[in-house]
Amino acid sequence: MKHALITGVTGQDGSYLAELLLEKGYEVYGIMRRKSVVDYGNVEHIKDKIHFIYADMTDITSLVHAMQVSQADEVYNLAAQSFVGTSWEQPLATADIDAIGVTNMLEAIRMVKPTARFYQASTSEMFGLVQAIPQCETTPFYPRSPYGVAKLYGHWITKNYRESYDLYACSGILFNHESERRGKEFVTRKITDAVARIKLGVQDHLELGNMDSKRDWGHSKDYVKAMWLMLQQDEADDYVIATNETRTVREFVEIAFSHVGIEVEWSGTGVDEVGRDKATGKIIVKVNPKFFRPAEVDILLGNPAKAEAKLGWVREIPFSELVKRMIENDMKLVEKEIKISQL
Repeated sequence: MKHALITGVTGQDGSYLAELLLEKGYEVYGIMRRKSVVDYGNVEHIKDKIHFIYADMTDITSLVHAMQVSQADEVYNLAAQSFVGTSWEQPLATADIDAIGVTNMLEAIRMVKPTARFYQASTSEMFGLVQAIPQCETTPFYPRSPYGVAKLYGHWITKNYRESYDLYACSGILFNHESERRGKEFVTRKITDAVARIKLGVQDHLELGNMDSKRDWGHSKDYVKAMWLMLQQDEADDYVIATNETRTVREFVEIAFSHVGIEVEWSGTGVDEVGRDKATGKIIVKVNPKFFRPAEVDILLGNPAKAEAKLGWVREIPFSELVKRMIENDMKLVEKEIKISQL
């Protein structure tokens, strides 16, 4: 039986990965930060199947202990300060966790069990001001946020440890991937939650930033399969995981509203743009300048050809199904909230 250690196990990707590994018969260990109130997040439903270890990415001693306890054959580093907006407000904390934290984990592996295989969660945000469209493994990086810069360090230190110490260490350059388990601070979940609330009459409108930003969106459940596949190869390598499709935030909004029977009509441009319910004329979407980034990433579009050819990775959940699942889940959650409030 293989042992796997997942950092960030309570998050979106960590929870789907834990489910996948449990299905494959792994003994799963998950790192958690100690808090005053225990929060199992997205793994609440499988918490009895996971061995939890208290540790922190900024504390190498705790990571060494985690490796000693888990004796992990595979380590998946999904822990991060993962919200781009927050990285401008907390640039040093983002660097400590997303950059130095990766080095801490690699050092812990090197010290305790150098035969363990390591997966680093890299990100399309490293491409930032894109130098080519679409982006692939050889496209130059140009990060446009403290988050992207910190992640780029994590990406390169992973490659450095692979080449310097002959560790099996690889990075998945994952483009935007969402799900019903996405945090509400992320734009996709912010949209689907708001759409449900507007449809059910408990919210008037949705406020967003740059409606013209283009992203390559897939489902987290598909992307964690790619993580696992990367650690099953004969040699470690880095892979872009994406859909090779891009859509604007505006398109995401339109599709989300369409799932609840609302057609959006747009007027204005830039910071003056609004979206109206075509049937009622009521404003349901407003652009708010405070949600614009200090440095925008205009388009991300990934080419997953290498992963498809070498890993045999296949995306199963199309974009329309992704949005549908998120909308249906948020409709149920908001309906439950309403019922509880009426008791």
